Amino acid sequence: MKIKIPKETARDILFEDDGGEIIEDNIVDHGRWSVVHKIILKYQDKYYRASYSVGATEHQDEQAWEYDDEVELTEVHQVPKVIMTWENV
Repeated sequence: MKIKIPKETARDILFEDDGGEIIEDNIVDHGRWSVVHKIILKYQDKYYRASYSVGATEHQDEQAWEYDDEVELTEVHQVPKVIMTWENV
């Protein structure tokens, strides 16, 4: 399920000012001018995934969701996964 929230609300959650909690924040891509993040956040007792980008250096004045009026959140839930890995004998 997807919902949309105002970018001001999303920024409040991102900066932990009010209304939610960041569970996970990972850098998933970067370019010359921007760094792209994927986050998992808790909002109104549910968990959501969203992405945002910020300026790659102090000279790029790009804030999270700078060019959006609303932020789309996709509801997610945690599932266990088993992975196989190699270890020395």
